Amino acid sequence: MTSSPTSSPTQGIKTVLHPVSDLAQAKAVYAALLGVAPQTDEPYYAGFEAAGQHIGLLPGGGPQGLTASLAYWHVPDIAEKLAQVTAAGATVKEPVHDVGGGRLVATVIDPDGNLLGLLQDR
Repeated sequence: MTSSPTSSPTQGIKTVLHPVSDLAQAKAVYAALLGVAPQTDEPYYAGFEAAGQHIGLLPGGGPQGLTASLAYWHVPDIAEKLAQVTAAGATVKEPVHDVGGGRLVATVIDPDGNLLGLLQDR
């Protein structure tokens, strides 16, 4: 299979969400790992900014019901990238939606069952 360039390249993985069973304990571990306190610290979510990445902790897997970590690929045009990956064989799990502040996210499942996140900031 040959690859061809697309008009909507990714900007890399910059956001990773982790489901956690004990938010207080997880915050302590990630604060020690990253060397910073969470910038967002709510009962439903803790978010860290470190080295140009956002690391989020979701108690109980959050509203997405995550059971494993989810990496979000940042893209300049989420609708275009979603069309490209579904045309290539991925299936939509969670369609594009705004999660606040104009941030758009979607999730797809690759042919092997892996969950991939797409994220576009306005």
